[in-house]
Amino acid sequence: MKNDGKSRRKNNNNRQKHSPILTLGLLVLMAAGGYVIKYFNDHINATESQWHTEYITGTDLTHPATNPTLAEQLIEYKAMTVSFNKDMHIPNWVSWELLRSEVDGNEERGDKFLHDDNVIGCPYPEDYRGSGYDRGHMAPAADMRWCPEAMRQSFYMTNICPQLHSLNGGTWKKLEEKCRIWAMADSAIIIIAGPILTDLPDEYIGNTGVAVPKRYFKIIAAPFANPPRGIGFIMPNGRVAGGMQAAAVSIDSVERVTGHDFFQNLPDSIQHIIESKCRFNFWSNIKP
Repeated sequence: MKNDGKSRRKNNNNRQKHSPILTLGLLVLMAAGGYVIKYFNDHINATESQWHTEYITGTDLTHPATNPTLAEQLIEYKAMTVSFNKDMHIPNWVSWELLRSEVDGNEERGDKFLHDDNVIGCPYPEDYRGSGYDRGHMAPAADMRWCPEAMRQSFYMTNICPQLHSLNGGTWKKLEEKCRIWAMADSAIIIIAGPILTDLPDEYIGNTGVAVPKRYFKIIAAPFANPPRGIGFIMPNGRVAGGMQAAAVSIDSVERVTGHDFFQNLPDSIQHIIESKCRFNFWSNIKP
């Protein structure tokens, strides 16, 4: 099902200005799905609006193919897409695009977690009470400071998973902060995060029976950079020994563990560039 909130890319007219510049000289027609992909060259010199003219008819890069063995309900919020698992009562994944202009928004952080009545299996904030687990955001509230509605919706329980504080307040938080630096450097990045549900949970919390994941993933792609690039992370639900560097992997590695196909709409050549490499030292040295 889909909520009333639509993709920012599709609704916000000032994000839809077209440019004649094509990234890597590429205009790919995917006849089978009717998809048209446009990419823009030289992200350093391009205006910010060019990064949001990437358009794929019917979908976009924030819509991966979910592991077919998992229950799924897709929800489109103002700033994020959620693949929600009604059996586990947590998301399979949450995806969003983060823009340079959104990093320094003025909206105050919310503090009220919300049940989404429109989503089957959505838990309640009270399910986490006394469990020993944080209500861990997949799409962080700090990425939603550009819009009151986006901020409020980031506190829906559909965007939340049980996380030990040593993860939620530790390496997971540090990676969130890094992502905002990367968005400032590249004008726009795609982020997808969630639990690894191929590891069967052995703990459930609350009256709803919210599954407690053993591991989490996050992938980040800069598909509009020249050349495009991506990186993945896999973290235990707890303290991450060795920090971000120890958790860094290729996006291909995350796909093998989760069963998701993150950028199936990209041409194989571009998908390979983004998904096959883990260049942590390069990413860690990016400056805004």
